[in-house]
Amino acid sequence: MPLRSSPTARQLRLGAELRKMRERAGLTSTEAGRLLGTNQAQISNIEASRFGVSEDRIRALARNYSCGDETLINALVRMAGERKKGWWEEYRGILPPDLLDLAELEHHAVVLRGAYVAHLPGLLQTAEHAREVFRQAVPRLAPPEIEHRVSHRVKRQEVLFRDRPTPFTAIIHEAALRMRFGGPCTALHQLRHILEMSEREHITVRVITFDAGSFPGSGQSILYAAGPVRQLDTIHLDTEHGSALLDAEARLENYRVVLDRLEEIALGPRESRKLIHGLAQELRGAP
Repeated sequence: MPLRSSPTARQLRLGAELRKMRERAGLTSTEAGRLLGTNQAQISNIEASRFGVSEDRIRALARNYSCGDETLINALVRMAGERKKGWWEEYRGILPPDLLDLAELEHHAVVLRGAYVAHLPGLLQTAEHAREVFRQAVPRLAPPEIEHRVSHRVKRQEVLFRDRPTPFTAIIHEAALRMRFGGPCTALHQLRHILEMSEREHITVRVITFDAGSFPGSGQSILYAAGPVRQLDTIHLDTEHGSALLDAEARLENYRVVLDRLEEIALGPRESRKLIHGLAQELRGAP
């Protein structure tokens, strides 16, 4: 089987979960290879996602590791069985890999929760707003690069429109709502779009007002993507230096608490829509 030159974040996660399973069993990779009838190099390649792993092999590894969590095992089997390439692969070599990993993460998540202070959620951005965001990138992007990123961002939003849309809760600070990216007309269109999306049953928008004062996680955008089982949850952090994916249980629990606290201080969905509507009314009267 040919080695993968650049496994995706999801493929890497599958290998990492198999490594965690082995380590919980207290086995070395050499011992695991012996139990599987192979060698240490084979186990290392599986755990590093250098090549794929079959359903039978995952179940054999789980038995060897005395893992009785059938829900987790079945979820890993489904991950290993994903052979069809996602739409984001058409952007490989055109956009940075972390943008493709984010699209893949959102596509497979069963629930999405996000917190946004300085930027609006990509899943709720209009094309015009996104285009203005990318125009401000440092270093400056060429026009074709901007359009590739805009189209990729819009396609990510398909998770909110498919037959079984992904539930999404967006906690947005008032500061992000008040920023007039692209001028009053673009900003007004963007606010109206958020209002329209917030009326959908599977989308919840909650606003943290300036009056709320300080709050945790104020320095970054956070996206919590819930997997089919709790062990496969993932955190996506968006920074000026790129994105980061976190899956250690201690970090996941920390960000669950952060998001819970943010929801506690945010306005409820109805009050949030009322505030956004008020901001849109202000823009209608702007010169």
